[in-house]
Amino acid sequence: MKSVIGAASATALLLSLGACATVVRGTTTDFKVASTPPGASVTTSTGFSCSPTPCVIRKMIRKEAFDATVTLAGYKPVTRHVQSLVEGGGAAGAVGNVMIGGVIGIAVDASDGAMDDLVPNPLEVTLEPANAPAPTAAAQPASPPAAGTK
Repeated sequence: MKSVIGAASATALLLSLGACATVVRGTTTDFKVASTPPGASVTTSTGFSCSPTPCVIRKMIRKEAFDATVTLAGYKPVTRHVQSLVEGGGAAGAVGNVMIGGVIGIAVDASDGAMDDLVPNPLEVTLEPANAPAPTAAAQPASPPAAGTK
């Protein structure tokens, strides 16, 4: 009976180690945001937030894309889309799964998002003043006359 339990435990351990990215990287990551000027607030479409910038939102789910909106009084809000892509460390985890022969590991890592990274991370935005003057007609180049006119 002990040998059956031991064999089952060893098999479970080997199957879980096949998911290299899940073991090494986890399914969450820190998401960093910086703004120029600093001191802004950040909210995400997934309900997370941080302030003042520069700031970090901890334990963001790697496999979930979202929009991040950066706001600061006196400045126009900026919204940027953050993608979930297989990049750097996640690709290395996939290679580790292939080398170990972990077809199960690849499936686990792909389904739980451990191979993914949030891109861009860090997110860096430059805020524009809300009362910035619009370009005037004098500042814009003159357009050529329409064809057929004198």
